[in-house]
Amino acid sequence: MTNLVEVEDFTRHSEEMRTSAFQNEVKTYLERHPETQYVDILLNDLNGVFRGKRIPVGSLARLEKGCYFPASVFAMDILGNTVEQAGLGQALGEPDNICTPVEGTLVPAASDPIHIAQLLLTMCNQDGTPFDVEPRNVLNSLWQRLRNRGLFPVVAVELEFYLVDKQRDPEGFIQPPCTPGSDERNVQSQVYSVDNLDHFSQVLGDIDRLARLQGIPTDGALAEASPGQFEINLHHTRNVLSACDHALQLKRLIRQVAENHGMTATFMAKPYEEYAGSGMHVHVSMLDAADHNAFACDDGSDSPLLKRALAGMIDLMPASMALLAPNVNAFRRFRPESYVPLRASWGHNNRTVALRIPCGDIDNRRVEYRVAGADANPWLVMAAIFAGILHGLDSPLTLPGPVAGNGHEAEGASLPVRQSEALYEFSRSQALQNLLGERFSFVWHSCKHYELMQFERLITATEIDWMLKNA
Repeated sequence: MTNLVEVEDFTRHSEEMRTSAFQNEVKTYLERHPETQYVDILLNDLNGVFRGKRIPVGSLARLEKGCYFPASVFAMDILGNTVEQAGLGQALGEPDNICTPVEGTLVPAASDPIHIAQLLLTMCNQDGTPFDVEPRNVLNSLWQRLRNRGLFPVVAVELEFYLVDKQRDPEGFIQPPCTPGSDERNVQSQVYSVDNLDHFSQVLGDIDRLARLQGIPTDGALAEASPGQFEINLHHTRNVLSACDHALQLKRLIRQVAENHGMTATFMAKPYEEYAGSGMHVHVSMLDAADHNAFACDDGSDSPLLKRALAGMIDLMPASMALLAPNVNAFRRFRPESYVPLRASWGHNNRTVALRIPCGDIDNRRVEYRVAGADANPWLVMAAIFAGILHGLDSPLTLPGPVAGNGHEAEGASLPVRQSEALYEFSRSQALQNLLGERFSFVWHSCKHYELMQFERLITATEIDWMLKNA
């Protein structure tokens, strides 16, 4: 039987090590950035929205012991209203939980990198264990389950976004920005256009410069299919949590840089009717304990492990849509001929399927998960992917054949095309809920159902135009 004193000594030693590491991080940061005046301390809610507060830099060192935020931060709708049906608010007495710094996330804020820093936090339960509703902790639990099997994911995130003019068009709709320094407004699609990169080089240059300052490993920008749309990729990494932390930090950075240039950056999945939507593509490979790519056989073929992982991801994909497309607008992205998958399918070198096996050698054999919108929470997108992989490893599933040709016309399980359908699929998938956690699943479904009900009560301008005189 373990001696209680030994447990207490070990816990105290762990806390002292964490405290010492944070103190060193603060000391090193302030030596490099001596003019820092304030620090934004930040949690990411269910939607990936930053919640927190700005504190004087003199209070930073005291965060070594943590600070308090209400658990209801993780029961908010997209507008920041607490969803009482989720059970984390007044029903519990609106309790506070302790939040501790995430190591390595003290960086300059893009809004004012000289005077303002930012720091990510993570929440714990009252007993000090990770708060199981926080998306970061949901992902970490699934990641550790893979690691305990001797499987080590390597991941990368790709983010698409639009730069939008702050001024609306004559009809009141959003519009692409003018080329900086001119009155020219590009309204044509120019995928991979280098000239578009030149036109917005100052904005993109600031994004790249500040990303390097924050330690975000970006891999350059490319012009996407529609005017004002760009994509920025992040490097592959074995640190799954950092990959998603960086994706969320990058979104905040891009928004702040756009504001500095008099524009708005949006990660809405479908901001324009006539232009392409914005997605979040995730690349996943899997190393074994010997650092070999477990997704490929020695002869270059797909490994049995890869096939089981594909089968699991496909089986859970309809239910996972509640996470991958987390709002009404997200589902407007799913339409034919838009390079967005409409079925749970897979294939080699095929951009019309949900799970694409890109070109590459054995060492680079990976899956590109192409379903999620740019508005989704990266932690939950990654959690859905890992849940699917674990499901495939533990379930006797049959993998359908790979799709050749147009995936929109191929056979396969259709993905939900409305949020109500996705929430229904989520609610009836016990396998997915077991993997994500019972309390998280209840809170997520409650919050998203509440959001949908609020949206469906709205009377839109289109309804008035269509029905006022014709009904």
